[in-house]
Amino acid sequence: MSIQNLNTFDPFADAIKSSEDDVQDGLVHVRIQQRSGRKTLTTVQGLSSEYDLKKIVRACKKEFACNGTVVEHPEYGEVLQLQGDQRENICQWLTKSGLVKPDQLKVHGF
Repeated sequence: MSIQNLNTFDPFADAIKSSEDDVQDGLVHVRIQQRSGRKTLTTVQGLSSEYDLKKIVRACKKEFACNGTVVEHPEYGEVLQLQGDQRENICQWLTKSGLVKPDQLKVHGF
């Protein structure tokens, strides 16, 4: 008598990532904050901790010709901050580079 039910269930299937699961699993929130006058600040929160956020900021600074930094927020964790209204630029760049899927982006602001 052979055991047939072990052939249909792979207990390690969820631990093995496929090529589709290379992007992160949670939502990425892109927000805009008003500073003073016409000055604005774009924040990106929710990127996976597997990514090196400083390298992402460095690439964004070169791509969008703006300044940026990584800030430790008490509620949201590590947050990317970019000068100016970079909401559309950062969304396009994150999907183009393959870091997030378009349905994982949540854009906030006016």
